[in-house]
Amino acid sequence: MGRFGTTEWILIIVVVLLLFGGKKIPELMKGLGNGIKEFKNASKEETKKEDEKSEEKK
Repeated sequence: MGRFGTTEWILIIVVVLLLFGGKKIPELMKGLGNGIKEFKNASKEETKKEDEKSEEKK
């Protein structure tokens, strides 16, 4: 399988629009964005905790 071309992307977009409708897509993207933001924040907090633990051991 190769990369997606223009025709494949158009077909995917049309199928998504048919499945979810135009009104649901912004809600789905907002939820996806919030999920990504929360994941990044959690990973930053975990890194910060690990750094604090390593400094305490010194």
